[in-house]
Amino acid sequence: MTTADILIPQDKANTLVEAMAYADGRIYDTYSWLRANNPFGLAEIEGVDPFWVATKHADILEISRQNALFLNGARSTTMVSKIVDERVRERMGGSPHLLRTLVQMDAPDHPKYRALTQAWFMPQNLRSHEERIRRIARASVDRMAATGGRCDFVKEVALHYPLHVVMEIMGVPEEDEPRMLMLTQELFGASDPELGRKPQTDANGEQNFDLSVITDFFNYFTALSASRRAEPRDDLASVIANARIDGNPISEFEALGYYIIVATAGHDTTSSSTAGALWGLAERPDQLAKVKANPALIPGLVEESIRWTTPVKTFMRTAAEDVEFAGRKLSKGDWMMLCYASGNRDEEVFDRPDEFLVDRAPNKQLSFGYGAHLCLGQHLAKMEMRILWEEMLPRLKSVELDGEATWSQSVFVNGPKSVPIRFEMD
Repeated sequence: MTTADILIPQDKANTLVEAMAYADGRIYDTYSWLRANNPFGLAEIEGVDPFWVATKHADILEISRQNALFLNGARSTTMVSKIVDERVRERMGGSPHLLRTLVQMDAPDHPKYRALTQAWFMPQNLRSHEERIRRIARASVDRMAATGGRCDFVKEVALHYPLHVVMEIMGVPEEDEPRMLMLTQELFGASDPELGRKPQTDANGEQNFDLSVITDFFNYFTALSASRRAEPRDDLASVIANARIDGNPISEFEALGYYIIVATAGHDTTSSSTAGALWGLAERPDQLAKVKANPALIPGLVEESIRWTTPVKTFMRTAAEDVEFAGRKLSKGDWMMLCYASGNRDEEVFDRPDEFLVDRAPNKQLSFGYGAHLCLGQHLAKMEMRILWEEMLPRLKSVELDGEATWSQSVFVNGPKSVPIRFEMD
């Protein structure tokens, strides 16, 4: 096999790291081409270390399953340029990670740290929160109804409902929720000019390496952590603040990373899938009619919205040793991109993969990952969405787009940024 057979064409490779391509949909054309012609190819792009690109559902699952062979901690778990990687390593004493969360951990640390909060996110514990979540959902639907039949669903409902749920579980005061939302959007939407924090430049006009968003998170959660150590409560913040591994308190750095991953991923991806669901229904009145007529399809609506939106578009992994995978010879230290949104449109797994179908079955969506790193909050996310639709759909008579719906610009985490709708509701 020649190098030409392995390399991804330059125009396709460039799209993989272009934030706008994830907003305007061109990334799906690239994914379709790659699945058909080079499903596990090598991307070489100026300013970025070479990386392998997994676009098939089966390959993504297999990489995710083999956690000892394909590592999270060895290199950055998100796509970064060579310059950013160098600056992070300089700042962090050689580590490629600005944060050390569950996402950046491998065994033996990962299962130990995951176990600290896992019980909180299991269905049996979440059931005790269901009635409170239902009250929050009902209030969100009332808020939407009060707009008088026109609103931006993202700004009125999708952003705030999951945020309020997660912050209550975590123990963050309601008055601090706008701050958490702003910081989350600035972190995940850093490459979006409407969401990211305005970059600062030095005296020579060069863009500074900006850690201000993470610093703001650290400052907030340092104070919260100190409060919960002094006076523990029945919330997730107290669990993290007082956590111990092998009999020793976890470090402040790792505690802060834990807070940040829960406070951001805990609501942002659910917000995106919720907005994606209503976008899908607004464009497809037949699907709205189908799920309204048969509420037993609501879990299917939830799964389909998670598949169709795929909020976490990519994660990176690193080969722990020389290995042959998908007919390619990888060397120890090779970087690879897992393209979840491509796996969720794989024609070999999903019939009519580009369509939004509330009764899709089976639905083997992989938006929550697979294996040891399966999303800790998946049960909470599905529960929140199920409850919201149980409260909204009986009241929602009709809905349609009322202008252009748009996506955020991000290679890592992206979702609907605006979904203007016109609707009738009881």
